[in-house]
Amino acid sequence: MGGHAAGDVASQMAIKMVEETWNSVTETFGKEEAAVDWMNTLVPMINKHLFDYSESHEECKGMGTTIAAALCQKSFVVVSYIGDSRVYLWQKDESFRQVTEDHTLVNELVKSGQLTKEAAEYHPKKHILLRALGTEPTIEVDTKTLEWTEGAQILICSDGLTNKISDNEIGRILASERSLEEKAEQMIQKANDAGGEDNISI
Repeated sequence: MGGHAAGDVASQMAIKMVEETWNSVTETFGKEEAAVDWMNTLVPMINKHLFDYSESHEECKGMGTTIAAALCQKSFVVVSYIGDSRVYLWQKDESFRQVTEDHTLVNELVKSGQLTKEAAEYHPKKHILLRALGTEPTIEVDTKTLEWTEGAQILICSDGLTNKISDNEIGRILASERSLEEKAEQMIQKANDAGGEDNISI
C-alpha cells in the first residue's frame, strides 16, 4: 500500500510466501473445489503472517498490501483478491471484463447508489481501501472460479495501471496481435505517459 509504513516489505513478503507455498504443492488441482480450498487457505495464512510480523516489528506497524492471485488450470481459473488490485478476463468473441471487485470506499459508494461510476473515476478518496492484506489478524477473502477457453488471457494488475488507462483501452491492447510482453510494455508505457505517479505491476 503506497504511502503506508513498509508497504513494499508487505508486498515482497506476500510474494515470497506465495512462491514458497506453491513450490511445496504436491497434489494436482483437477477439481475446482481443491483449487478454491487451496487459495482460501493460502491468503488468510499470508495475512496472519504479515500481521504478526508487523506487530513484532515497530518499523512495520500498520503495513499492508493488496493481493490478486490466479491459480490457472486447463479449463478453469480460481481467483482470490483483497484490496484494489484487479484481475481481468479477455476471451475472443466475448466482452472483456473485470472479474474482481475493488474493496474501496468509493466502490461501496457506487454499489449503494451514492456515486456514479463516472464520478468514482475522479473521486479524491478513490485510494482509500476498506480491506487490505496484513492490517488485521483475520481477513475475509473473495474467491471466484472462472471458466476460460483456448486463447483466453488473464490480466492481473495494480491500480497504478487502472487509474491511468480505461478498461476499453486495456481490452483493445489485449485483443491485439502483439506478444504478451509487448502488450504489457504498451500498457505500462501508456500509464506512464498519462502521469504514472504510482507503481505499475502487471
